[in-house]
Amino acid sequence: MGFGKHLVNGIVSLVVSVGVTVALADDDGPWGLGDMALAVAISSFLSGFFTSYFAE
Repeated sequence: MGFGKHLVNGIVSLVVSVGVTVALADDDGPWGLGDMALAVAISSFLSGFFTSYFAE
């Protein structure tokens, strides 16, 4: 059951972070929105997952 909890925390972190990033992003930057959203998705999922894992 522990793994599922960590996975859910990672997914929640991913959804919140990508949602905020996409909502607040502007198109004037040198990076495309898809590339930026992917980078944020990976880092936020790993952050949420491992924070939950090591916080126990």
